[in-house]
Amino acid sequence: MALQLLSKINDPADLRKLQPDSFPDLAEELRSFILDVTAVNPGHLGASLGVIELSIALHYLFDTPNDRLIWDVGHQAYAHKILTGRKELFQSLRKLDGISGFPSRSESDYDAFGTGHASTALSAAVGMAVAAGLQGNHSRHHIAVIGDGAITGGMFFEALNQAGAADLNLIIILNDNGIAIDKSAGALKDYLIRQAEKHSSQAFSNPLFEAFGIACNGPVDGHNFAELLPALEAVKAMKGVRLLHVITTKGKGFERAEKDQVRYHAPGTFDRLTGELPKAKPVENRIPLYQEVFGETLLELAKKYPELVGVTPAMPTGSHLLPLLETFPERCFDVGIAEQHALTFSAGLAAEGMLPFCVVYSTFLQRAYDQLIHDVALQNLPVVICVDRAGLVGEDGATHHGVFDLAYLRCIPNLVIAAPMDEKELRHLMFTAAANRKGPFVIRYPRGKTTAMDWKVEPEVVPIGKGRKLSSGSSIAVLSIGHPGNFVKEALEKLAAENIVVSHYDLRFLKPLDEILLKDAFEHHEQIITVEDGVRNGGMGSAVMEWAHENGFGNPVVRLGVPDAFISHGRPEELQYICGFDSNGIVKHIRKLLS
Repeated sequence: MALQLLSKINDPADLRKLQPDSFPDLAEELRSFILDVTAVNPGHLGASLGVIELSIALHYLFDTPNDRLIWDVGHQAYAHKILTGRKELFQSLRKLDGISGFPSRSESDYDAFGTGHASTALSAAVGMAVAAGLQGNHSRHHIAVIGDGAITGGMFFEALNQAGAADLNLIIILNDNGIAIDKSAGALKDYLIRQAEKHSSQAFSNPLFEAFGIACNGPVDGHNFAELLPALEAVKAMKGVRLLHVITTKGKGFERAEKDQVRYHAPGTFDRLTGELPKAKPVENRIPLYQEVFGETLLELAKKYPELVGVTPAMPTGSHLLPLLETFPERCFDVGIAEQHALTFSAGLAAEGMLPFCVVYSTFLQRAYDQLIHDVALQNLPVVICVDRAGLVGEDGATHHGVFDLAYLRCIPNLVIAAPMDEKELRHLMFTAAANRKGPFVIRYPRGKTTAMDWKVEPEVVPIGKGRKLSSGSSIAVLSIGHPGNFVKEALEKLAAENIVVSHYDLRFLKPLDEILLKDAFEHHEQIITVEDGVRNGGMGSAVMEWAHENGFGNPVVRLGVPDAFISHGRPEELQYICGFDSNGIVKHIRKLLS
């Protein structure tokens, strides 16, 4: 499609020169441009296609960046990025050294607040609006665009509670498309469906938000400029905290994305004309993902243990809970974007004799730290916490890397913390956790492929705190935990071809540490290297150094992992190389020690 209008827009000032009757054509050009790029450079497709008209309308009517516009969650902000000076950079989306897939304050003045995690925009907007008032600026508008999935997060209601009692120039745009990544779950979804049936561009009764003192407008069709523009103009002219309910369709304008909204949330590469996705081999004919091994093994465990239940905060597809959900729907719970609730809900289940497997992405587990400590660990409840997407996840970048969990988990009493090196070890650890039942058990594993096709081995219950010695060498020992052990294995194979033999220990458990294994490593080797896919500060390497100090060992220890910095976006292998713990980095450090 020729970009006759979009080619002339470099910032919102150019947009405001257009007549509104040209906006439908501009919206089609924006959709086409986003599809052209994301078909070959994968990103979050569906959410951004659903807010094209809303993005145009907001930047047309409001004085951005002076007026503060915050997107919650930020993967719906592609049109916003294109309209605010990043059109020429859009081809670099989510690539190493390219633009972020989420709003980023360091990237543009138009990105008023970084939003990679859900439910945060209203809190930030309230803070900004309060700051503007204290600084004497009462004319600046603060607009928070919040998806219906994101309002299931408790932070939204915490912020709403403060906002409703304050005199602020604050506009809440409720972008209601009935879905987060998976279909929305819970009572709020049903409430919003009832409200959407009252379709009107005029104010109407919205008891939920009016109870907080919020003036409500809508719902309006978010794809119809004839409705959307007047509604936004009316809300803009109002005073105080007000809300506009906008109905949108995720994946709007691309048939496949509208029909299969879950798959086309982030579909990977696809055929630009048909929307068809590359045909995936059946799992039995390829190396599976860790998530697939997890999901199938969880179903196997559920058939063995009738007390087992699965819990996820809005990630049943991503974490591969669908096999459990389809087989035992009454034993699988999607609690919405509510990580804090997910942990304490799981604690309640465990307190009454159930066996909850609470599956949560590493980056989102950060949001439930107090619940993990106070409600699970302190009471020593047998909750199995499955930490998905551990390590450097890649193109989603700093907001989504799961690099802090080893460090922030190991200081918590009562936890068992384990990380499998491969698909077979994941099965063993899941069966071990199900059999343990003496307290909380953490299993962390990365996003992406495992190492082999033959993963359906007979599961074993392994001793708690027992690691493995995988190879024996002379002066150097490498200690690894989790999937990076495969990088060590590859590195040592390269060195073995040069007759350089190095010992390799797979710790398997961070807590408790295998002290017999550590003693063997420190007594029989002059130098130690530790390898992990988490932050070096406070992680596995730090735990090993603490143990060595407490036990009188003075061997030099080199820690490989993520440095003390927020790591940007790029392919996982690129980021692992930059951090220095891929196989090449390990070889380099071993050579350095030997020299």
